[in-house]
Amino acid sequence: MEPWYLYAGFIAFVIAMLLIDLKFFHAEEHDPTPRESGIWVGVWVGLAVVFGIIVFFWKGPTSAAEYFAGYLIEYSLSVDNMFVFVLIFNYFKVELKHQHQVLFFGILGAMIFRGIFIILGVALIKQFEWIIYVFGAFLIYSAVKIARGTQEVHPEDNPILKFAQRRIHSTTRFDGQKLFTIEDGKRVATPLFVVLLFIELTDIVFAIDSIPAIFAITRDPFIVLTSNVFAILGLRALYFLLADFMDRFHLLKYGLAVILGFVGVKMLLLSLHIKIPILLSLGVIVGVLAVTIFLSLKLTAREQHELVDPESEPANRG
Repeated sequence: MEPWYLYAGFIAFVIAMLLIDLKFFHAEEHDPTPRESGIWVGVWVGLAVVFGIIVFFWKGPTSAAEYFAGYLIEYSLSVDNMFVFVLIFNYFKVELKHQHQVLFFGILGAMIFRGIFIILGVALIKQFEWIIYVFGAFLIYSAVKIARGTQEVHPEDNPILKFAQRRIHSTTRFDGQKLFTIEDGKRVATPLFVVLLFIELTDIVFAIDSIPAIFAITRDPFIVLTSNVFAILGLRALYFLLADFMDRFHLLKYGLAVILGFVGVKMLLLSLHIKIPILLSLGVIVGVLAVTIFLSLKLTAREQHELVDPESEPANRG
C-alpha cells in the first residue's frame, strides 16, 4: 500500500484539474468546437501518459505496463459509455450547450463511485481470494452480453425516471445548464437533473464491468485508482469531440467484448496457476482496440450488415 499522502496529493491534483477544466473549458454556456475539444482531449491524454512515465521510473516497467493496460481498458469502456450518453441526451432533447454541467457532475460522481468500488474490491480480494474467479466469470458473461446487446435506451420504462416523477417536483422547462430552477415560487428540478440521474446510473452499471477488469491486470490499489481516474478525466472533452460521429465506431463493442472476455479468462486461469504476462496483456488490449477502430472507420454500418447478410445486397442495390 502506498502512503496516505500520495492518495491525498493525487485527489488534490484531480480536483484542481477539474476546476481548471470547468473555468476555462466551460466558463460560459457555448457549443464546444472540435478544435477546443481536441485540445482538451490532448491535454488529458498527455497528462495520463506523463503519469505513466513517472510510474515507470518510480515503480518499474511492470507497474507502468499495468497502469497503461488499466488506462486503455477504462478509456475504451468510457467510449462505449458515451454511446448511451448520446442516446440519453437525444431522448430528452438536451442541446449541446446545455450538456456541460451534467457531464461535469456525472464525471465527478463517476470518480466517487469508482473510488468506492475500488475500496470494496480490494477488501473483498484480500478477505476472499476466490472472489477473483467470480470476477472472471462475470467478465466473460459481460463480454457475451456486450457482443450480443444493443444500444437501445428506453428511459420511459426506467425506474429512475418513474421515481423522479413521483418523488421530485420537476418541470419540463430547461433553464440553461441549471439542475434546479424556480417555477411558480417553488424550487423544482429541471430535465437536466433527471438526465444527471440517468448518467450516474449508467456509470454505476459500467463500473461493475470495468472495476473487475482492472483487477485482472493489477492488485495495486494506487495503480487501479490512478488508471481509472485519468481515463475518466478526459471523458467530457472526448464526448464533445466524438458526439457528432459516434456511429463511426459501431464495431467498438465487439472489441470491448473481446477484451473483457480475455481478462475474464486471464482471471480464471489463475486457478490453474497460469499467469499471462502483463506485457502480453497490454499487447492484446492495444491490438484489439487498434483493429476494432481501424475496421470501424473502414467498414460502414451498412457494409457490415451486407457482410453478415450477403442476401441483402441485391435488395440494397436495387
